[in-house]
Amino acid sequence: MKTAALFLATITGVAAFSTPGVSQSRASTSLSAEPVLLANGAMSFNRVCREWRCKYDGDKVTSASLEAIAKIVDEKLPEIKKVSSDITVNRLVCGGCLDFKLMMTVPLEDFGPWEEAEFAPEKDFLEAIKAIEGVSLVETQTITNMEI
Repeated sequence: MKTAALFLATITGVAAFSTPGVSQSRASTSLSAEPVLLANGAMSFNRVCREWRCKYDGDKVTSASLEAIAKIVDEKLPEIKKVSSDITVNRLVCGGCLDFKLMMTVPLEDFGPWEEAEFAPEKDFLEAIKAIEGVSLVETQTITNMEI
């Protein structure tokens, strides 16, 4: 549990992504040069993911709330893709536990500016899905996301 809390605390701010020994004034220009090390060097990352998630109701095939979420995703997707020329957007739907997740992963150097912009269009997206009948537990999370 302490490890998880430390990891989450580490990735909650832009400064946490800077390479050890790199001054804050140089951090934004050097972030793309070196991946950030984790686990005593056993892992590293150079891509960061912002996840928007919620629970929907109904059967995944006929769910009105999931259909409404899909329409909002379609509406916001062009704006989301403007965040970075190297953004990866993944949609995850679990029909068993009724999870919906939208995961946007960007290079480390693009994460800071996106965070400073409050992850736009996050606020509008979250407000829109919160207004959907049958949607609950709307949350966000910042995590690393590396293809290995």
